[in-house]
Amino acid sequence: MSLPSFIKPLLPLALAAAALPAAAQAAAPAAPNQVVVAGTVPDEATRNAILARVRELYGAERVVDQLGVGQVVAPPNWSGYVQKIVSPQLKQVSRGQLVISGNNIELKGEVANEAQRQQLAADMATALNPTYAVRNALRVAAQEQTVLDATLANRIIEFEPGSSVLRPAGRGILDEMAAALLKMGSKKVEVIGHTDSQGTRDTNIVLSLARADAVRSYLAGKGVPPSLITTSGSGPDRPVAANDTPEGRARNRRIEFRVSQ
Repeated sequence: MSLPSFIKPLLPLALAAAALPAAAQAAAPAAPNQVVVAGTVPDEATRNAILARVRELYGAERVVDQLGVGQVVAPPNWSGYVQKIVSPQLKQVSRGQLVISGNNIELKGEVANEAQRQQLAADMATALNPTYAVRNALRVAAQEQTVLDATLANRIIEFEPGSSVLRPAGRGILDEMAAALLKMGSKKVEVIGHTDSQGTRDTNIVLSLARADAVRSYLAGKGVPPSLITTSGSGPDRPVAANDTPEGRARNRRIEFRVSQ
């Protein structure tokens, strides 16, 4: 039996609701001032209620609607529980995601301190009935992450189309990133490549990793020890914007820097 689902990447957080079929993949943190709601719910009333709650909380202008209706079955009062946990407390999470898969809930992302990390999950569990299980995958943000985020400043590191060859503008941004990384001493960083949804998933996974590797090589040429940088490629699996517009696809073709803990 399939259960309803939705994924919501928020300004600092991504949220997915009700048990996810294979097609409903976890999403990454949204682009600035953007909330993406995606997945499948059982009826229009549930869809409208969830969207209304998200828009109320974050502002309608930030919400990108990718939420569909399909042949799925929700647990009792599922829509009501989803609306309860889409609460103002979620705004404390950055680079995050909330995945609601049936009665299973996973909360990911970064928060300012350990007390906040524990309180968010506890409040969520209190709002639900005992049949729901909450997995707390939040982590306390590293101070260095703030430095890297400020240096990247939401800019896109550009490559030649369909390749891992850096464009001059991309190299310019990486020059700044290298300077920031060199100030971080022995702190390790993961470079994550992302693509839009055009083309096959397998091809995009390979391309995203190749681009992450290209960034690693460029940074090494600027003096950043390669041993401090790991790479991975997420392909199209973690969009931060809708893929149905050129602007959205451009936002999804990105390099992410994540400080290891």
